[in-house]
Amino acid sequence: MKKIIASLVTALALVSGVQANEGGLSLDKFPAERMTNLAALQNGAKLFVNYCLNCHSAAFMRYNRLKDIGLTDDQIKANLLFATEKVGDTMNVSLNAKDAKAWFGATPPDLTLVARSRASHAGSGSDYLYTYLRTFYRDEARPSGWNNLVFPNVGMPHVLWELQGQRAAKFVEETDPHDATKKVHKFEGFEQLTPGKMSNQEFDSNIADLVAYLQWMGEPQAQNRVRIGVGVMIFLFAFFFIAWRLNASFWKDVK
Repeated sequence: MKKIIASLVTALALVSGVQANEGGLSLDKFPAERMTNLAALQNGAKLFVNYCLNCHSAAFMRYNRLKDIGLTDDQIKANLLFATEKVGDTMNVSLNAKDAKAWFGATPPDLTLVARSRASHAGSGSDYLYTYLRTFYRDEARPSGWNNLVFPNVGMPHVLWELQGQRAAKFVEETDPHDATKKVHKFEGFEQLTPGKMSNQEFDSNIADLVAYLQWMGEPQAQNRVRIGVGVMIFLFAFFFIAWRLNASFWKDVK
């Protein structure tokens, strides 16, 4: 329980980025249909292990749980098991917390519950992650050389830059609509500096798969509960109809 609380607290520490930005950049809508696509979830798991699990752990998820999205033990061992030798182990990393804090300014949070922790009135946690992972841009003023539209001055570098390429963000200075004495920077678009290995459409599709996996990882039984809930509601409606007709039949001769 203490570990779960600690994970939530650490992850929630980064939510302030989206909350502070709710008045400006709107969140893009995550394509929720990816949640029921096993191929998308498997691709998301591959991206997570290859690009996220180097720094971020998922200490409350075991590798063998990936069998729930259609992978076998052999497939997990051959393609996804880099940090340990047992599929029953949790997704931990060997990155030293002190080194991580020195390099990034903060210890990278555990990502098991990241999609759930980032939900806000501006959008779901999936919307936030989908927008966040697609809005990095070059900023030489930052220690990592990167910045982010959703989370300004983020400590995390753009680990997927080889896939997306390097981009610069274009801003214009405008008068603050709430205070005429202040100036604000309004985002106008991106300028592609160097090409990535993927087109914009391919990159967005892969990020959607990664976010789908992060959402699934935070609540693996969510889809099963939805299916069970629908079945229960159908049963209750059917039972209500039968009970109503039985009640009418029972009382029809009673005056």
